[in-house]
Amino acid sequence: MANIDLPLESVSHPATGRKALYRVQPSPGWVSLKLRELWAYRELLYFLTWRDIKVRYKQSVLGAAWAIIQPVGTMIVFSIFFGRLAKLPSDGVPYPIFSYAALLPWNYFAFSLAQSSNSLVGSANLIKKIYFPRLVVPISSVLSGLVDFAIAFIILLGMMLYFNIRPTAGILLLPFLMLLALVASLGVGLWLSALNVHFRDVRQIIPFLTQFWFFVTPVVYSSSLLEEPWRTLYGLNPMAGVVEGFRWALLGTDTPPGPMLLVSTLISFILLVTGALYFRRMEKSFADVV
Repeated sequence: MANIDLPLESVSHPATGRKALYRVQPSPGWVSLKLRELWAYRELLYFLTWRDIKVRYKQSVLGAAWAIIQPVGTMIVFSIFFGRLAKLPSDGVPYPIFSYAALLPWNYFAFSLAQSSNSLVGSANLIKKIYFPRLVVPISSVLSGLVDFAIAFIILLGMMLYFNIRPTAGILLLPFLMLLALVASLGVGLWLSALNVHFRDVRQIIPFLTQFWFFVTPVVYSSSLLEEPWRTLYGLNPMAGVVEGFRWALLGTDTPPGPMLLVSTLISFILLVTGALYFRRMEKSFADVV
C-alpha cells in the first residue's frame, strides 16, 4: 500500500491552537497491539456490540427466545440418541443436563466464530469511510454472543433445581472459564476475520471447521473416555478444557478438568496473542481489499 501524500484535514492543537496537517500511511513491519488506542474507542465498541444484538433480534417473531430454543432442542435430540440409545456415560449426572451444560459454552464459541469471521467484510462500508481500531469489529461480534449465553444460562439454573444438583465450590471457577471461552473465541475469530478479508474461501470453510471442531470437543461425550496422557493432550483443543470445566464447576462431575484445563488455557492465550498480532499486521490493507 503506497503512502497517501494528501493530508486528511487541518486540525487545531487543543493547547497551542496551531493547525497541523495529518498524513495517513501504513505502519512499517510488525506493529504493536495499541491497546491504549483500543480503550480510547471503547464507546464505539459498545455501540457496535449493541448494534449486533439489535440486528440479530430485529423483526424476529420469537426474538430472544431463540437463545433458548436452539440449545434446548439440541439437548433433547442428544438425550434421545446419545443418552438413551447409545447410552454414553455422563459422569454421574443425568444426560440432559450433562449435554446442556456443554452446549452453552460450545454454542457461544460456534456463534462467535461465525460472526467474527465475517465481521470485517460485513462492515466494509464503515471501514472504508473512517479510521478506528479495526480490532473493535471482531471484538464486538464476540461480545454480542454473551447475551444469548446469559439467557440460556438461566435455563441451566432451572435444570439444576429440577435435577436437585447443588453447585460445589468449583463454581467459583466459572468466571474464569467464561473468560477462557471468550479468549478462545476471540483468538480464533481474529485469525479467521483477517484471513477472510484476503481469502473469501474462509467463509466457506467456517461451517465445516465448526462441525469438525464440534465432534473433537467433548459435548456429547465425556473426556473421561480417554486415558492419560491422551486426556491431557486433549486440552490442545481449547474448548475441551472449557467444556469439561463448565460441567465440573456447575454439576460437580466425576472428572475434574485438571491438567487438561491448564493446557487449554495456554493454547487459548497463544491463539489470542498471535491472532491479535496477525490482525494488526494485516490491518493496514483492510480498507484496500475489503
